Amino acid sequence: MFYRPEDGHGLPHNPFNAIVTPRPIGWISSRGADGSNNLAPYSFFNAVAYVPPQVMFSSTSGKSDRAEGKDSVANILETGVFCVNIVEYAMRDKMNATSQTLPKDTDEFVHAGIEMAEAETINCGYVAKAPAVLECKLTQVVTLPGEMNRLVLGEVTGIHIRDDTLVNGRFDITTFQPLSRLGYRDYTVVKDLFELTRPDD
Repeated sequence: MFYRPEDGHGLPHNPFNAIVTPRPIGWISSRGADGSNNLAPYSFFNAVAYVPPQVMFSSTSGKSDRAEGKDSVANILETGVFCVNIVEYAMRDKMNATSQTLPKDTDEFVHAGIEMAEAETINCGYVAKAPAVLECKLTQVVTLPGEMNRLVLGEVTGIHIRDDTLVNGRFDITTFQPLSRLGYRDYTVVKDLFELTRPDD
């Protein structure tokens, strides 16, 4: 089949969400200027540069109690910082609990029963037991076509790595099985690895 997005796909569910997969999940923690904490998962997330290390996530909808997108975006615009918490399979239910649309003054750490720790380089909380955490300083927010589509870019200023994920000097994702988003309501975990050597190596 072929379709133009502006004409619709004619299927029961949007296939676009299932085409670009798997997508890593950025579990974004942020803090508002008033000190309120927020934690929410975003599957439009990735790393975008090595030096300096940089990441991005995209928010694609708004909330009735926020003038500027979701709580994460509003908080980051206020304070200029955020954390990316890597989601392991064991935390899937807690991650899912933080995806619920809640009033802006609700602390998702408390709502989902998640232990919070304080970042080292920025004023922000993070998921204390996450396999890895990236502390980030906002570099820019890009307004994308469409209502409330916001691309958030940040430079990584600090990195936490849980000790049990380091095996022979390497960050071993099989020790915690990162959760990834597929299409629709589907998720997967990474369990199996293989190596490919680039022709230039």
